[in-house]
Formats: sequence, C-alpha cells, structure tokens
Amino acid sequence: MERPKALISVWNKEGIAELARAMSEAGYEILSSSGTAAHLRSNGIEVTEVLDLTGTPSILGGRVKTLHPKIMGGILARRGHADDERDRAEHGIPLIDIVVCTLYPFEETARKNAEEDELIEKIDIGGVSLIRAAAKNYAHVAVITDTADYEPLARALGNGGVTRKMRKDLAIRAFLKTASYDATIHEGLKEALGYSGEEAEMTLALRRAQKLRYGENPYQSAALFMPTLANPPFVQRSGKELSYNNLLDLDTLLKGGAVFRETCACVIVKHTTPCGAAEADNETDAYERAFACDPVSAFGGIVGFTGRVDLPLAKRIAEHFYEILAAPEITPEAIDFLKSSKRNLRLLAITGGYAPREQITGSRAGFLVQTETPPPPPSQNEGRWVGRARPDLWGDLLFAWKTAGLVKSNAIVLASGNASVGIGGGFTNRVDAAGHAIKMAGDKARGSVMASDAFFPFPDTVELAHEAGVAAIIQPGGSVRDEEVERRALELGVSMFIGGTRTFRH
Repeated sequence: MERPKALISVWNKEGIAELARAMSEAGYEILSSSGTAAHLRSNGIEVTEVLDLTGTPSILGGRVKTLHPKIMGGILARRGHADDERDRAEHGIPLIDIVVCTLYPFEETARKNAEEDELIEKIDIGGVSLIRAAAKNYAHVAVITDTADYEPLARALGNGGVTRKMRKDLAIRAFLKTASYDATIHEGLKEALGYSGEEAEMTLALRRAQKLRYGENPYQSAALFMPTLANPPFVQRSGKELSYNNLLDLDTLLKGGAVFRETCACVIVKHTTPCGAAEADNETDAYERAFACDPVSAFGGIVGFTGRVDLPLAKRIAEHFYEILAAPEITPEAIDFLKSSKRNLRLLAITGGYAPREQITGSRAGFLVQTETPPPPPSQNEGRWVGRARPDLWGDLLFAWKTAGLVKSNAIVLASGNASVGIGGGFTNRVDAAGHAIKMAGDKARGSVMASDAFFPFPDTVELAHEAGVAAIIQPGGSVRDEEVERRALELGVSMFIGGTRTFRH
C-alpha cells in the first residue's frame, strides 16, 4: 500500500522539524525541496526531494519549484473519482494528503521599506498555489498555514488521523491566509509604487491586535484590529486593559492631537466629543483652561496633550477621575506616580505614524467609505467678513473652528483666549447647540467668539449669540437663507466670517 505523503514548503522554519518528525512517526513520507529539505535533513528527518518526484529541477532562481502537475495533481486529485484516478495512473501522480506551507515574508519586508526589487521577490507564488489547491480539496487534504496549528495536527495524527471537520476548519483559515496575504501585497505595492488611482473594489488586510472585554455594551463582543502593515499609534504604559469605548474616545483625542499638533494644547474627550480644549504656553495651563470649560463632563473622560506630561501635571490630573491620559511623552516620574496613585488609569504614549487614508463606517445600508483628511483651515484671504472685520479675534476664531471640527454635529463652540468656554455638540438642531454652549459658558460668553461646524439655517443662532455678547462668529455658509442670516448679523452689529468649509462629524 502506498504510504501517505505530506508536502512541506515553509519559509518560517520554527517548529517544522518537530511536526515533520510526528508525521514520519505516523507513517507519512515527507516531500520537500531546497531550504526546507535541508533543514529537515539537518534534524535527522528523512525527506524525499520534490526533484526526485517530478524530474524537474528548481528553475528561475527558485521562482519555480513546486508548480508541477505531479505536485498540483497529487494535491487536487479527488479520491474515488474515475477520471482523476485514470489521470493519476497515466502520469504517475502520487496522492498528497497534507500540505504544510508558510509564505514568503512580504509583510515584514514591506514594513522595513525595502527597495522595490526586494519587495517583489517576497511575493510568494508557489506557496499560495499549494495552499489554495489543498484548501479546495479539503475533502481529502489537510492544509496547514500557521505554526499555531502544528501541535493540533501532530496530536490528531497520533490519535487516529485528521478528521473531515478539522480539514474544513483548516481550509477556511487557509483561504483567509491567502486573502490577507494578497490584500497586504496590494497595500504594500500601492505604497511602494506610488499608485493613486481610484478603485471600485477595496481589500482590507486586518489582524487582531487585542481582544476587548466587550463592546459598547456587555452583550456585544469586540476586538481591536489593525492593518497588517501598521501598528497602533500608541504604547500603553500602565493601567487597565483598553476598552471599546476607550478606543472610540481615543479616536477623537488623536484627531485633536493632529489638529493642534503645532501648539501646546490639551483636549478632554467624553463620549467621543470634546468637553474642553485649550492652547497655552505650557501643558499645565492648557490643562487647567480645558478642564475649566466643563468640569462635570470631564469626570470619567479621557485627557490628551500635544506635549510632555511631567510630575506636577500628573499630580494635578490625579485629582480627578479619567479613563485615559495620553501624550507623546510622559516622564518616568509621572508614570511611577500615576502607577501607584491611579492604578487603573490607562497611560498611553502616543507614537503616531498610523494615519488611515480612508474612514470606513459599517452600517445596515453597507460600508461607507470616505477619505480621512483634515479639513482645510479657513483663511482671511479666501473667506469674507460680514459686518466689521475682526482680525484681532482671528486667533480665537481659528481655535474655535478647529475645536468645532472635533465636536459631534450639530456643533457650536465658544472660545476666548484660545480656550473653549462653552461647547454644544450632538444636538439635532443648531440653535439648541448654541443655547447649550452659551449656557455652559455663562458670563464667559460675553466677548467670546463662536464657531459652527456648518451653516446657520435661520438667523436664530445669530440672535442668541448677540444676546450673549458674542464678539464674532465663524461659520462656513452655504444655506439657502444665507442672505437673511447675514442681513440679521448686520442689523445686530455681529461680526461674522464666512469660511466656506463645513466640518460635520456624525
């Protein structure tokens, strides 16, 4: 009776000798070639060279080794199928029952920004073909693509053989492996070759970075996935495991870090929207001014900085309850203090680097995809003033505009001295958002500036701003009632800048 055969072709040699030994002990003949064969022989394992089976040597510098009818036919042959059995007999094709294959390290090569020629040579051709063939014929062939499956396979071989259920499961994982591999090649080559064409199809190669305890609510399961060619834009230094809601809030914080990256700034986020933001000459002052905007909402939120967090600032932060503290630099003294005094506080060192080109949102209507780029900031040279120009307030107006772009729509931000004093976000109408922001600001509304993430559909928001003593407004315009709104601003003597860029954030 013909011995069962296993074909082994692996780039990653970790653990393969132990698996091959278990196969040999289970009665399998091991087929292999080149580096894998040499590695197995060096470990005392008997190997039949692919060359001895096919009669065809490796060619094209190793680009073609296993792509041969006697190999592919042995993998794809259907047991008990008359035509397949006739072809096998005619061409001397042995059956192959197990395929073990790990692919060329394209991902690792792309991560180190290799030259184009090196990148191209790490695109596996034969390995992917072997895997797909074995997975297609899972009814008869087991395919192993991950070192994590070596031990379960060895255990199965020593316990009666591989079951059909196991072969099915392995096949599904194999197709996932090749799909992810091809998607990674697509992304890596797009970057390396400078491709910028618009595509009607999208591939995503994602790898689970960590499991999360649950989703937004305990009945939902959740995990963090990252593109295979990217790392998370942070390193956790201490604290509890990150949660799904933490990461949703962190998205807003990271956007804030990008918006205010050229300044010393602090942003406090609660339920994915800022409840305070400020720029200052130092991080402590920025924090104090951001916190003063809405101390109640800051409770249980997350706080981030564009600069360094030192020990005195850490002590100030520790006076309140936060879920996350994030900054590009947290001094060792600050980390040690917070580890001992706020053991559950998650400390994140922001490393940057990861900036997705697209935002992808799942919905019951399908997946929505849009470019993920910062909005172009308004310019006094490109926009226009309604009423008296207030270039003296431009710094505050620009700060308020940036902050409004981080707030959930409908968004209204009141700011003074490059600090938010009132924020209204997530309202279903703009006048209520303005009313809430003015209420939060209290007396600080007088002399402040107002920013809106979208146009005013009616003059009512301008009227509220005037009653509160707001000195100037920035909004994009674009309403069918712009003329009416602008006329009312002129009547009330409210300076208003029309910037032209809407910054909705749903």
